[in-house]
Amino acid sequence: MASGVILEVENLRVDIPVAAGMLHPVRGIGFSVSRGETLCIVGESGCGKSLTSLAIMGLLPKTAQRTADRMDFLGRDIRHLGEREMARQRGGSMSMIFQEPMTSLNPSYTIGNQLAEVHLRHVGQNRTAARDRAVFLLEKVGISAAASRLGQYPHQLSGGQRQRVMIAMALMCGPELIIADEPTTALDVTIQAQILHLLAELQREFQMGMILITHDLGIVARVADKVQVMYAGKTVEEGPCETVFDAPMHPYTQGLLRCIPIPGLTRRGERLGSVPGIVPNLVGTLSGCMFRNRCDHARDACANMRDEPTHMGDGHAYTCLRAPEEILGERQAAGTP
Repeated sequence: MASGVILEVENLRVDIPVAAGMLHPVRGIGFSVSRGETLCIVGESGCGKSLTSLAIMGLLPKTAQRTADRMDFLGRDIRHLGEREMARQRGGSMSMIFQEPMTSLNPSYTIGNQLAEVHLRHVGQNRTAARDRAVFLLEKVGISAAASRLGQYPHQLSGGQRQRVMIAMALMCGPELIIADEPTTALDVTIQAQILHLLAELQREFQMGMILITHDLGIVARVADKVQVMYAGKTVEEGPCETVFDAPMHPYTQGLLRCIPIPGLTRRGERLGSVPGIVPNLVGTLSGCMFRNRCDHARDACANMRDEPTHMGDGHAYTCLRAPEEILGERQAAGTP
């Protein structure tokens, strides 16, 4: 494992038996995350983003089958860890922030009890030390009168406060890796910005690696170091955030970027772009480019293409039959960056 790398994943697959056959929601993806680095996994609903995070955490449904050529966390192979050993990693060295805090926090226990439980389980210090750590982190995430909040229940807090509690809980044991699964989905725009700013500040302060899962490219542009675009369970484009946004190569990435307004360029009332069609059925035997039925550039060969990415340099790669010269030529002719 390279120096500074926290997590390395190669050829991760998730298969789930269903009534119609075998569902393949995650189909051979790979990535790495280093200290202080944010990897954003982006794609529309149903592309496999959340299942990817659950596969890393070992929280998949019992019927799901997870395989990978490599899953190294802090230099240790975690593919075959037993549930007890994996439970030591979860909440300790790696933590997850779920997208809906009201269903993630236990309504029957106070905020203080839930925060302390994490610390007591993984660190083993006494309850006073756990309480002090909880107060410190609640203050760190911007919750006022933190000590008095410990006796409150989740329903007594606002949505933004509950999400801040979830972030504090994820930090209770000083994890090396944070996985944030659409942590701002249930929040209004103003609170979203505050939460994203908070996550970025905490990551810099504690030098954690972070995987941020989202469908919002506006969020990606603000916080990501690297971007991985997923479609139908596979990575279709990846690379440094600025490179992917400035020079998207895959038709799906280009379509997603057309869906968001560009400050200073998109005129008021102008219709935004869209990606027509729906995500394909991932049950049974799959072959070729799964985006071909929604792609303006599809050709007969797309039905049998192999998943071999074209590398552009600097970690930028995309999976499409079209050559870089063809894509760049079209962009130049259209006058787009």
